[in-house]
Amino acid sequence: MTPLDMDARKSVLQRTAFFKNADGPALSAAAEAAGELALKKDETLFHQGEEASYSYLLAWGRLRLDQTTPDGRNVVIRYLGPGDLVGTVAVLRRKPYPATPVAVEDGMALFWSAAAKAKLIAEHPTLAANAINLIGGRLEELQERLQELATQRVERRIAATLLRMVRQAGRRVADGVEIPFTLSRNEIAEMNATTLHTVSRTLSAWEQEGILSGKRSSHLVITKPHRLVEIAEHE
Repeated sequence: MTPLDMDARKSVLQRTAFFKNADGPALSAAAEAAGELALKKDETLFHQGEEASYSYLLAWGRLRLDQTTPDGRNVVIRYLGPGDLVGTVAVLRRKPYPATPVAVEDGMALFWSAAAKAKLIAEHPTLAANAINLIGGRLEELQERLQELATQRVERRIAATLLRMVRQAGRRVADGVEIPFTLSRNEIAEMNATTLHTVSRTLSAWEQEGILSGKRSSHLVITKPHRLVEIAEHE
């Protein structure tokens, strides 16, 4: 892996909410303090329950965030792509990592020690404000997910999950919007606290209706995004 120069690092930093509106000195300090970590498919950044010693920023590649429940079930929390922060909230709150990030493709991450991240926040007020917004945003997202699980029919939850994937990583193709990584039906089931059978039945029905296609190199393509929005919001 060829190391990133300082300008390339700053370019990566500017894509993230944590460094939104950061001035030149803040970006330079963060770029200089960062380390680089190459990721291979199926490697983990850290494990759920470990002490949060480092925070990461995904420069390229994609991660799946897994969480093991108290009864031993695996739950897929979300997928992360370039520009996403990993482990930052745990570092800021001085709590153990709440989940395990697994690389679903090769990639590279920048990382900072907890002490380095604390120093950046202490010396650059913009980063402190962004940190507060970051924590608040993650809490809001968690509340939305819990509300979905508690109140919505499973078809609405699955539709909402696919739309989140589209917002986070979707790219336009000739026949719709592609989720550009392999997303198994079992992973969709884990994200929605439902069974593989239910997900398979739901996706098969949507394929027959022409809402999506799963035959493009194992990637889902949403061919009727407006219809998926209708299901997520109204059905």
